[in-house]
Amino acid sequence: MDGGRRLLRSLSEPAPAFSAGQIFASPIGALPVPASRPLPAPIMAKERRRRSARRNPFGRLIGALRVPGRGFGVALTLTLLAGVSLYGAVRGGEYEAFVAQEGSPADFLARQFGFGIDAITISGQMELTEKEILQGAGVSERTSLLLLNPAQVREHLLAIPLVKEATVTKLYPNRLSIAVVERNAYALWQKDGVISVIAADGAAIDTRKDSRFDNLPLVVGDEANEHIQEFVSLLDAAGDLRAKIRAGTFITDRRWNLTMTSGVIVKLPEDDPASAITQLAKLEREQHVLDRDIITLDMRVPGRMIARLSEEAFAARADMLDHNKAKSRGRPVL
Repeated sequence: MDGGRRLLRSLSEPAPAFSAGQIFASPIGALPVPASRPLPAPIMAKERRRRSARRNPFGRLIGALRVPGRGFGVALTLTLLAGVSLYGAVRGGEYEAFVAQEGSPADFLARQFGFGIDAITISGQMELTEKEILQGAGVSERTSLLLLNPAQVREHLLAIPLVKEATVTKLYPNRLSIAVVERNAYALWQKDGVISVIAADGAAIDTRKDSRFDNLPLVVGDEANEHIQEFVSLLDAAGDLRAKIRAGTFITDRRWNLTMTSGVIVKLPEDDPASAITQLAKLEREQHVLDRDIITLDMRVPGRMIARLSEEAFAARADMLDHNKAKSRGRPVL
């Protein structure tokens, strides 16, 4: 056939003769078979995955997770790699070390994006230090402002015995405000060897941990905290003598004993103890009775004061009496 789609044949050879209406036929096997075309690449890849999945159960799992879209596959791969890396870090101890130094991964990322806490304003504290407030709140340089839960921080603050009320405010992008209202520490109460800080109504606030409350009145004994107002009234009646009163011990739910700074025990009456302590203050100003070598001063009987001497004072007094008796009888005194 030439370029004009014409069939060329030799002029010297006779043309084959076909009878009219004759149909040309040949065996099927003699017909030319067209060459098969290769399958498209996506179809071939899918077929290979299908065959591999039959042989590999893990492959079937991956195949089940596949959905159309290249982005999902990349995300899934990154997620699996991150999970494997995190598992290895946990098993190796690196994760705990990272959290101890940088905080949680979420807080770390938030700080990298500028949501760290660069400034903290604390107001309202009287006895508590800023360090105690921050430790109680659970806030540190590893905390991010973005993920901080103000309600949770407030609950932590209210768990501090001295905190009566707390307000936590986030000021974006990097400031935190904490305002607290403290309970008023009114006195100290000692029971069974344990000293507690108590409020004006006698309710225990916290145990004594340091010397910051040592200037408060001290009461000792069962239910002494419930009678703290009575004791404070006695201190007010003592006037200048108040500075020499170390503690008050509540005795059998009826009366008070005063422990003086000199170590002398003053036993007050059950009825009208304020008058007795006023009388004692006058005697101390005039005669300095509390500076003498005595152990107790009993004022329980109205109009009387009984002093018990120390052993040394008692022995010295006995010697003095013997000396006076001998002298009065005219005997020589050695």
